[in-house]
Parts: sequence; C-alpha cells; structure tokens
Amino acid sequence: MVDPITPRRAKELYLEDRTDLSDTSKQNHGYRVERFVEWCEENGIDNLNEMTGRRIHEFKVWRAEEVNNVTLQNQLGTIRQFLSFCERIDAVSTGLSKKVELPQLGMNEDVSDTAITPEEAEAILDYLGKYEYATLRHVIFYLLWHTGIRTSTLRAFDITDLHIGEGYIKAVNRESTGTPLKNRQRGEREINLGKDVIEVLNDWVHDLHPRVEDDSGRMALICTSFGRAHETTIRAHVYKATRPCYYSNQCPHDRKIEDCEAVMSPNASQCPSSVSPHAIRKGSITYHRNKGWPVEAVSDRADVSREVLDKHYDKASNSEKRQRRTEFLDKL
Repeated sequence: MVDPITPRRAKELYLEDRTDLSDTSKQNHGYRVERFVEWCEENGIDNLNEMTGRRIHEFKVWRAEEVNNVTLQNQLGTIRQFLSFCERIDAVSTGLSKKVELPQLGMNEDVSDTAITPEEAEAILDYLGKYEYATLRHVIFYLLWHTGIRTSTLRAFDITDLHIGEGYIKAVNRESTGTPLKNRQRGEREINLGKDVIEVLNDWVHDLHPRVEDDSGRMALICTSFGRAHETTIRAHVYKATRPCYYSNQCPHDRKIEDCEAVMSPNASQCPSSVSPHAIRKGSITYHRNKGWPVEAVSDRADVSREVLDKHYDKASNSEKRQRRTEFLDKL
C-alpha cells in the first residue's frame, strides 16, 4: 500500500538517503530529479502515488525535446534509481522503476563533444590576468588549460611539487594521505610548464597563497583559507570563470545579465555556456595536438592512453586533423 507524498518531498528523502554519493554526484542527482519534480508540478501531479508508466513515458518524451540521447540516458537512469527508492518507502507502486526505459545510444554517441576552445580560453586568461592576477581562480584555470590534467591531479599538488627554477611540477600519488592520482603510481610524472604560467604560480605562492596546511600537515598548491581545496571548490571556480558574462560582459543566450540566475555564484553551472574542468581538459588536449604535439607526448603529459585520448579527448575537426598531417607530405 502506497502512502501519499509530494514529488518534492520524495526528492528530499532520496537525496538524504544517498549517503554513498560524493558531494558532486549528489548535486548531479539533485539536478536530474529536480527536472522530474518540476515536470510533475507543472502537470498537476501533487501526489507521487499517481505516477504511472504512461506518465513516465510522457516525461521521457518531454525531456527528449530538450536534451540529447546521452544526457537523456543519464537523467532517466537517475530517475530509475529515484523511483526504486520511492518503491522502498511505499511512495509509488512496486515495479514502477522498471518501466523507465533508457534510450539506446548509437556508435560513439556516448562521446561528449563539450570542450572549451582556444579562443575562449585565451579570453578567460586575458580577463583573469588583468583583473584577478595570481588568484586561486587564475591559477586553477591556467594550470588546467596549460597542462590538460585532471581535477584530481590539480588538487594533489603540494607547494613542494612545484619546481620554479627548473620549470616543472611533479604529480605524486599520495594515496595514504588523501590525494591519490587516478592511475596511482603509473600516473606519477613531471609536467613541464611554460614561463608565463610559472610566473603566475610564483606570484601566487609568494604573494596570495593562504599558507594553510591540510589535515595531513601538507601545504597544498591549490589552497583556500581552510586548507586543500575540495574538487567541488575547483569546479565552482571553473563554472564561474567560463560564463561569457563573467569574462566578456556579454551573453550569447539573449538573457538580461542582471536578471539571469546564473550570474549568482552558486548558480554558475546553470549558464548554458559554462563548462566543467573536464571540458577544459578536452580542449587543452585538442589544442596540444593541433599545435603539433605528438600523441605520445600528450598522452604522457595528460596521463591518458592513446586509445582513450583519440576517442574521448581529442575534439579536433576533420579539417584540423587533415592540417596536422600536412607536415608528413614531404616525407612521401
């Protein structure tokens, strides 16, 4: 027997129950379920007991008009988990979650094309260099773009890993003290840095770094007044910095900037143009390849296999890939 409950209250209970999720994953689940809750409210479904397989199909059709198949699959997967939880608390009929059908993906449809462009990166760096020079946000964005590293690698850097004189930074797996690299010891490497980013890092370390140790007594390079920056903090800085209104004072989405909810820092990720650190990684890797870096060198620098790099990270167009190959013509 089901008990009456509003979709919004069910969402609150679901998120409270998902203690297994990281903060970032819980935030993503909350966003996906919120779209379902909003649809229920707009369609007069005040009691989740009324949810049926037909209504779920109607929601799927509605959502499919707004997003691509990959996003739709991710969102419906979360809705299936949400409804499974609702079954356990007698909020919906047993077996309802199994009626959520996920769309089938075509070949390579699971590969995201979201990547920041060199032009966008340059505009952001120009703004940060002028108005937020050597701040935490400047350092975060510059290092991610310049190196193509993962957020977890960026977060793992200690100040002692930075070698200003030699012009490189060392990625070290310190799993026992809370900062493992994704590929553990295999991901350890020394990453060369250009003189411009070295100058910014040097000024950050000597002038603006808060000098706060983390819980392990280590001093992180990416640091706040509370210690080593969390990945959610890094993501928040990236979302803020990649909004066009932030670095260009223009909106490509015909919104009034002063009225847009994404202008507020906590809502920065809701800007259609803002991107995650992963999109910077993809853009950076593509930029390295277009600048003539051999795939093996980019693979080592970004700690990614050639196969994965080619499929998921190199977002060059067919024309860009053709231009890369022109250097080999004189060797025929």
